[in-house]
Amino acid sequence: MHSLSARLLVLTIFFVMVAEVLIFVPSVARFRADWLTEKLESAHLAIIAIDMSPEFMVSEKLSMQLLGAIDARGIFARRGGAKLMVVEDMPAPIDETFDQEAEGAWDMIREALLALGRPGSPRVVRVVGPAPKDAAVHMEVVFDEEQLSGALIDFAGRIFLLSLVISMMTATLVFVSLQWLLVRPMRRITENMIGFREDPEDERKVMQPTHRQDEVGIAEEELAGMQRALRQALRQQEHLAALGTAVAKINHDLRGILSTALVVSDRLENSEDPDVRRITPTLFSSIDRAVHLCGEILDYAGPKRLETARGRFALDDLVADLAREIDTLTDGKTCVQSGVEAGLAMTADREQILRALGNLARNAAQNGARTISINARHWNGEIQIDVADNGPGLPPKAVENLFKPFSGSARAGGTGLGLVIARELVNNHGGDLVLLESGESGAVFRMTLPASQ
Repeated sequence: MHSLSARLLVLTIFFVMVAEVLIFVPSVARFRADWLTEKLESAHLAIIAIDMSPEFMVSEKLSMQLLGAIDARGIFARRGGAKLMVVEDMPAPIDETFDQEAEGAWDMIREALLALGRPGSPRVVRVVGPAPKDAAVHMEVVFDEEQLSGALIDFAGRIFLLSLVISMMTATLVFVSLQWLLVRPMRRITENMIGFREDPEDERKVMQPTHRQDEVGIAEEELAGMQRALRQALRQQEHLAALGTAVAKINHDLRGILSTALVVSDRLENSEDPDVRRITPTLFSSIDRAVHLCGEILDYAGPKRLETARGRFALDDLVADLAREIDTLTDGKTCVQSGVEAGLAMTADREQILRALGNLARNAAQNGARTISINARHWNGEIQIDVADNGPGLPPKAVENLFKPFSGSARAGGTGLGLVIARELVNNHGGDLVLLESGESGAVFRMTLPASQ
């Protein structure tokens, strides 16, 4: 019962049976009405036989034969003021009367179902109504309800068997159609998805569309396109991983070389040659930039999804630590001003949030900002941290390529990795980092993080 095929089969049979029940009930009600009409018609023919006799007189034997012919206990007919009747010697009391003219559709259905529920009923009933062949004659027929119940049960049995056969045939046809048009293609798609998941690098696992024009065909086309794109992304990821490993090794060796060069440069600073002493600060600055570049590339080439060590911490304390770090880094040329209210706390990885804010602050300082303002607030279940600086703002090209590695730097020689890494750290917490504004008065970034996790 867990497979789609079995559920479709059961549901198909169920709904077909419901449809058959909706047909069965009116059919039984109509059969009852027709049976009672035939009863009145038979009684009318018997009365006509009496009407043809001299002086409307019939023997007791003929009366019993007429009543036996139509299985009735009594017949009454009225035309204008004339009345005719044929009844048995000891008429039984009448339990219920059915008026053909007064019964509505719901009355017919109710009475038919009640009669079906009374097989072998000892009740004596009467049906009244106009004669089917002559509306001027009003007829009354008294008979045993057992006759009506038996006829209804026989008819219902035949209808039920016919309905069951039709239901099974319809359910089989619908099931086969659904199996061919829907279930088999869905099973094929499912098996393909499972096989592709097990070995996405195997070209044979890619979905082969059947070029159907319906929704299944569209799903096959989209799945095949998605699998090809995923295979391409996986291959590119492998290449990038290999390249990242190579770059990391190169950077590691390069940092060692630069460290050696830095040690040698320290000796040049004490040289008596004025030309050497003049170029030494530039050499120091170049080596520092090279070391910083190597560090950023190593960070970016590392694991994309860092493990977070979440904890509760005060945000104003974190900003105070950042202010001291920036003050030391810039020799007091750039200050960080905190607008974070005391006691505002959040649950996150403190080191990663400090690193993300540090990247924003260092970028601003390197771009010429002298004041960096950090404000935070609790808003709608989130912590919003705004980092604003009074630098020259970001150039249009940097804004256009924002958060793109090696493309979004605002200064010559930059990699643009600081913003990329900052955003990844924020995304790692389920938040986001966006640029709110950038102009001559500076740039404003907003970091949005869940207040509690």
